[in-house]
Amino acid sequence: MNKVITAAAIAGCASIAAAQNFSLSLVPSTQTVDTSGGPATFTVTVFGDADVGTHLLGGAFALETNSTCVIDMSWQNSAWSAFNTDGGYAGNGNYDQIVFGQLVIPGIFPPAPGSELGSAIGLFVVTVDGGNSGPLYMQLVAGSPFTLETVDDVTGLTFQNSSGTLSLGTTTVFACIPTPGACSALMIAGLATSRHRR
Repeated sequence: MNKVITAAAIAGCASIAAAQNFSLSLVPSTQTVDTSGGPATFTVTVFGDADVGTHLLGGAFALETNSTCVIDMSWQNSAWSAFNTDGGYAGNGNYDQIVFGQLVIPGIFPPAPGSELGSAIGLFVVTVDGGNSGPLYMQLVAGSPFTLETVDDVTGLTFQNSSGTLSLGTTTVFACIPTPGACSALMIAGLATSRHRR
C-alpha cells in the first residue's frame, strides 16, 4: 500500500513539474481618456510571460474591441522582435493578427536583450473619436499556429502554448467628456469590475 501511495505522489509531482503556463497581458498608458477636445490617443502595451524558458521567442495574436469610437490603431513592435508581420487595423476597434519573433541559436545568436520573460512584445497606439464617452473593452485573441513561444537560452529548448495553458489579457479604458467627478466614477467602477473578474 505504501508503494502505491509513493508512486501516486511521484506521478502527481511529475505532472505539476510538467505544467506549462503562458500569458499575454495588456497594460494601458491610462485608465481614462479625455475626448472633449477632439480625437485622443493612448497606448496599450502587450507583455508576454511563461513559467518555462528564459526568453520570449515569438508568437501571434490579434486584438478585439468591437468599438466604433476607435478611429485608428497601429502596432509598434519592441526592438528585440526582428521578424514581424503586421496584419493592420481592421476597423471597428479590431486589429488583425500580428506575428512577432526573433532568431535564437544558443552559442551563435543568443536571445536579444529586452526579450526576457515578462517583457514587452510591443504596443498598440489607439486613437478614439472626440466627443465619445463610455468604456472601451479590449481583448487579446489567440493567434495561429501558436500564440506564444519561449526559448531557454542555455539548453536551446523551445516551448509553445499549445503544450500548456494560455491566459489572454483584457483591459478597459474609459473615454470620457469630463464633468465633475464623472471620469473618476467611471474609473472606480472599472477598477471594481476588473478586481471582481480576478
